[in-house]
This record gives sequence, C-alpha cells and structure tokens, in this order.
Amino acid sequence: MKFRFAAAALATTLFVGMVSAQTPLPTPAPAPAPAAAAPATVATPPAPKPSVAKAWILMDYATGQVLAGENINEQLAPASITKVMTSYVVAAEVKNGKVRNDDQVMMSERAWREGGAGTDGSYSGFPVNQTARLEDMEKGMAIQSGNDAAIALAEHVAGSEEAFASLMNSYAAKIGMKDSHFVNAHGLSAEGHRTTAYDLALLGRAFVRDYPETYAYNKVKEFTVGSITQPNRNLLLWRDQSVDGIKTGHTSEAGYCLMSSAQRGDQRLIAVVLGGASEKQRADDSLALLNWGFRFFETHRMYEPGKAVAEHKVWKGKADTLQLGVAQPLLVSVPRGRYNDLKPSIDVPKTLEAPFTAGQQVGTLKVTLDGKVVAQAPLVAVAAVEEAGFFKRLWDSFWMWWESE
Repeated sequence: MKFRFAAAALATTLFVGMVSAQTPLPTPAPAPAPAAAAPATVATPPAPKPSVAKAWILMDYATGQVLAGENINEQLAPASITKVMTSYVVAAEVKNGKVRNDDQVMMSERAWREGGAGTDGSYSGFPVNQTARLEDMEKGMAIQSGNDAAIALAEHVAGSEEAFASLMNSYAAKIGMKDSHFVNAHGLSAEGHRTTAYDLALLGRAFVRDYPETYAYNKVKEFTVGSITQPNRNLLLWRDQSVDGIKTGHTSEAGYCLMSSAQRGDQRLIAVVLGGASEKQRADDSLALLNWGFRFFETHRMYEPGKAVAEHKVWKGKADTLQLGVAQPLLVSVPRGRYNDLKPSIDVPKTLEAPFTAGQQVGTLKVTLDGKVVAQAPLVAVAAVEEAGFFKRLWDSFWMWWESE
C-alpha cells in the first residue's frame, strides 16, 4: 500500500511503513550550518572516556538521546548531586503554591547539628534557630552546597527530612528516574540512597526545562551568608562561559562527582561523571565530554506538530485519506554531516476505519541511523475524519472484503 509525504515533506515516498531515503528529509527550517564539521565520510571518534570514573554519561538536552556513556544504569551514591533533586522538589512546591520564595525558613537544631559547620560536610552558615528567606536558603544549598540548608528546606517544605525524601522519590518517578531512591535531602552517605548517571542526566534535563529560574542559581560563582563568603565548587564555571551548572558532589563512598551542563548556540548538553579521583579530574573529564559532544553532534527539528508527514487510506469515512503527523516537535541528534542519512519509517495498521479524532494516535514514527533507532514519536491524526453515511460504509465494506480475498 502506498503512502505519500505532504508538500512540506518534499515529496519523499513511504511504502508500507518504510520511507525512501532518495531525497533529503524535510525540515521546517534550514539545518544549522556545521561549525568546522568533520567530513561526512569520517567516522565520529570515540568519546573521551573519563580517566577515573565509576559511571559517566553525555546526554543531548533537546532530545534526551545518550550520545556516550558507560555504566549509565549502575546504582551509585550521588553525594551532593542529591541537592539537585532537592532543588527540583522545592521549585515544584513553590510553583504549586505550597511554599513561597519569601517564606521564612528556620535553621533548626537538627539541620545545624547534622549539616552545619560542626560536621565534616559542606555548610551554608545560616545561624541556628534563626530564619532566612527560602530563596536565600536555596542559594546557600545550590551555590555553597550547604547540607544544613538542604535539611532546613526539607523540614520547611514537608515537615521533616524523612517526609521530604518521600516527595523526592515521587518527583523522581514522574521524571522517569526508574533506578533512583533518595533517603535524605543532602546526599551524605546513607543506606539505600542511590541513583544512576542516566537518571541524573534526566534530572538535569528536567530541571533546566521545568524551573529555569531556580536552575540559574547554579551558575552563581559565590554566595555570602553573614560574614562567610563561599565559592561555587563547580570549576567549569570559571573555565568555560557556556557552562551554567549544575552541581558537584563528594564523599569517601561516592568519590568526586559532577553534573554539568553547557549551552552553545541552540544546543545544550548534559554530562554526569560519578566516582572521579579529584576536583580537577572530574572537571577536566566533564569539559572534555562537553567539547566532544558540541564538536561532533548537532540537533535537528525534523517534524513539527500540526503538519502532515504522511497520508493513509481510510475506509468508511467522509474523507478517503487520513493525514498523519506528530503531536510534539520531533527532534533528533546526529553526528555532524549525517542528517541526510537518517531513515524515517512509519508503523500503522494496514487497514484504518473511520472515525478518527484530531490528535488520536494511529501508529508510530521511527527514525533510524545505520539501522539503530535514534528517535521515535507517536503518529497521530492531524485532522479528524468523521464516519461516513450508511451507503458509503456499506460500499467500503464490500471493497474491503474484495481486497482481502
């Protein structure tokens, strides 16, 4: 059975779920010009593997595609990268109206005792049994990596750190962090407190997307509480202006960890390195991954919602064809110079019978490169097709029977 792309698809022809690659794929806007891109005939070099790491990953922000990684689903201690999850939950609760940025947050004795200056971990320095604005407490956690601030925020939002950890796990599930379990808000070692490089990359992506104003705290280079000024521990903020986050972490169990993100032009990447050997090494390796990703990969918007990608014969409808498209923009990340090597295909039932409502899922659109699926999306009806009258339905039933013989 024959399908065809609409005019916007540059007349590329589809045959029973496979798209011909004889012509360039359609894009609503010109593809970005490669910046000193390697020739298409040259293979992309392997990613610069961190010299010391238990797990690492590089993810494209726009698509969520994993560009490179190792042990990405291994459950590990995340140390203070945990605080990114804490920041996400606090930002979500502010947006939901449960708490406000100008709330006065108490630095309780527990928060001070378990996360303050008297402990071996990082602290913000807010005075015990005194309050500070929630926004300032958040900055003390994000910029200074204050364990005391993380506990105080948890207690303010949920009543106790234990209840807050339950919130963390609920939000993590919504983000899709399937292999994560949080026990506390700060990341000091605790039984069962685990996550993965892949889950943390998903978290970084969600943080940038959902709460950009709160995310922006992570690029601030220093913060002062009282007479104490402390620098952000993310060395990449001083090395590369495109880096705007996200969070460092270190414990004896976790090693030196860094979740970083950078944006150059319209492209953003997220890197996670867990279990490094030193502050410098985790920064060096993270920047090498980011540079490699920006140098050798590019992101394209292949299809836009509301525009027909293909048409399919429909029976028993007032119209004879059903226009098919995507509900959300379909983006794909590919090695530079290989965009025209992508092969899209559609998977839809052989026989479609009306009625169909606009937006109803009909099948799946997949995009492959060298036989590997690099993007996929639900294929939906662009416009409704109402059920035809009695006689046309009867006539179509006859022809459906005839063609099936």
